[in-house]
Order: sequence, then structure tokens, then C-alpha cells
Amino acid sequence: MFDYISGKIDELQPAAVTIDNNGIGYYINISLQTFEAISALSEARIYVHQYSIRDELPVMYGFFTRQERELFRMLINVSGVGGNTARMILSTFTLTELKEIISAGKSHILKTVKGLGIKTAEKIIVELRDKIAAFGVEEDDIRSDRQGHIIVDNDIYEEALSALTMLGFSRQASGKAVKHIMSENPSAKVEDVIRLALKKL
Repeated sequence: MFDYISGKIDELQPAAVTIDNNGIGYYINISLQTFEAISALSEARIYVHQYSIRDELPVMYGFFTRQERELFRMLINVSGVGGNTARMILSTFTLTELKEIISAGKSHILKTVKGLGIKTAEKIIVELRDKIAAFGVEEDDIRSDRQGHIIVDNDIYEEALSALTMLGFSRQASGKAVKHIMSENPSAKVEDVIRLALKKL
């Protein structure tokens, strides 16, 4: 089991990164939070979790901080929550937001995540409420790593659309949501567009 992988960022998408470590490219699924943190970097250390499903190839999920990985592991330990659903939750909400949602028992907000029904949302809150109370979240807004990074509008649209389709949304619905968000927030960064779209789709 790997703890982390460090190396050059060979390819980066909002939902995945390929890290080149001594000539070996590790394809790692990431959340939007991790994408925001490493998007301005040329090299990164990614804390990993290898997620295996019987009869399928193992999937590697990666995180910029140990905290995010810890919360991911807490989520997948809840019955009915798989790796992709946990990543979707972490892409929709920041760690601080998620801690507040679970602590306050706001299942109606949590269930807005794609693939998460009200019963599973309530189960997450019941099982993690006490655990997350002791879960420390550093107030280091990962989004600040993107300050000054400029992307032309068309690139933002295509990158956001690609990320949403990789996460399982239809291209047509995603395109409509992204265009609507960008028309209302013309200066929004790609990660902000994706996060807002996740809350609309």
C-alpha cells in the first residue's frame, strides 16, 4: 500500500492527475479540491488510497492533504458509499463545508450530491457525526493556490465540461449548466464553475 507518490505532474485534469515518478506514470483519481491545490504546480506530493472492488482492477484515489484522505476513508467506511461517491462529495463541498453539514445534520444539503440518496446521506450523518466533531480542518483555503492563474473562457468551458462528463454527468446537461454558470460568473475559475455545476446537476 502506497502512502504517497511524489513527482512531476505529467498530465492534469479536474478529475485525475498523472504523476511521473522515476519514469513511471501513476494515474490517480482526484477530487476538485486536490485539483485546485495542485493546478499551479509542476510537481506535487499526492497522498493515495488504493480502492479495490472484487473482480475489477484497483483504482487509486489521491489527495493533496492527509486530512482530505482521512475524510475520504471515513466516507467509504459508510455502507453504500463507494470511492466515486466519496470523491463526488469531496468535489462538491470543501472540507470545512462538509464538516459543518455533517455536524449540523443537514442531510437535505448532502443528498444534493449526484448518486447520493436521502437514506445514504442520513446514514453518513449518523455514522460520522461524532467522528467528524473531532476532525480538525485547517483553514487553508486551497483555492488560494489558483490566484492569478488565467484561463481563456473557452478553455474553462471545455475543461469544466470534460471534468463533469468524467464524473458521470451527460455532456448535454453539463454543457447547459456550465454555460449558464459562466454567463452569470464570467470571471469564475474552472474549479468554481465545476463546483457550482455539481450543485445544479
